Amino acid sequence: MPLTRRRLLTTSLAAAFAAPALRARAAALTSLSIDYAYYNPVSLLLKKSGWLEDEFKRDGIEVRWVLSLGSNKALEFLRGGSLDFGSTAGSAVALARANGLAAKAVYVYSKPEWTALVARADSAIGGIEDLKGKRVAVTRGTDPHIFLLRALDSKGLSESDVETVLLQHPDGYQALVSGQVDAWAGLDPHMARAELESGAKLFYRNPAFNSYGVLNTREEFATNHPNIVRRVLSVYEKARLYSVVHADELRADLIEAASVSDAVARRQLSERTDLSQPLLGAEHRATLTASLAILKKIGLTPASADPQAVVDGLIDPSFAPGRAG
Repeated sequence: MPLTRRRLLTTSLAAAFAAPALRARAAALTSLSIDYAYYNPVSLLLKKSGWLEDEFKRDGIEVRWVLSLGSNKALEFLRGGSLDFGSTAGSAVALARANGLAAKAVYVYSKPEWTALVARADSAIGGIEDLKGKRVAVTRGTDPHIFLLRALDSKGLSESDVETVLLQHPDGYQALVSGQVDAWAGLDPHMARAELESGAKLFYRNPAFNSYGVLNTREEFATNHPNIVRRVLSVYEKARLYSVVHADELRADLIEAASVSDAVARRQLSERTDLSQPLLGAEHRATLTASLAILKKIGLTPASADPQAVVDGLIDPSFAPGRAG
């Protein structure tokens, strides 16, 4: 048999055996694990609404909700297979992909200014340079952590110039207000709470160093269940549009879920959260590529990592509501 014909036959046989296997894996789906997070307000409304449960009830698919306290936890759950969809900052999942996590970013749930560098009201810290030698609370692998690294780098400093105290976001807030640390790489709604309830000051803000809030899935899940991904995003889009029109209801859901005051919820949602653009595009590629280039310079990615290639492999807009499969 000629070599070309043999290769075609081999490829055809492989495809014939692979297709039923893919269909079998897709058909075997009985549950769907998705996260909710205080930094992703749309997820809170979606969880409360029951719309995902309604969407998949006819398929006999149970929806399981998992609380993510930060991008690092969502990525940990995705990596371990206990989440099918996880909410993270764009920079955090780009960094994780550069370091081997086969994740796909498929949707934008918000464009926030959700992180800044925070100090107590009576602190002498007034700028990035003042952090040298200070104790700084941070959640490793999250947008606030990446924000801190980029801020330090902008002044010729690095993480070795400060004493990082690794805490989840709520604990970082408590460590700051109790005086256990000198500064904190904050995250809303805890950051807004620190401002309004303890007078904490955001001594360094830079919206350009904040990355987008993105919904991610595992590459394997997207390959095996593409229609499930599209359906999840369709319901997510319904929740986003509802959130824009019913801002008071979204705020009430955040107040209830995160146990924050109305003033804190208003600060986070009205002043620092943009829900207007759900589609991944050139703007997101450019921002994440620039962020990843800084992280490579700092040494947080393999030296061989190509930031542009990593981001191109991460972002997948093909599942977006309204796009053909």
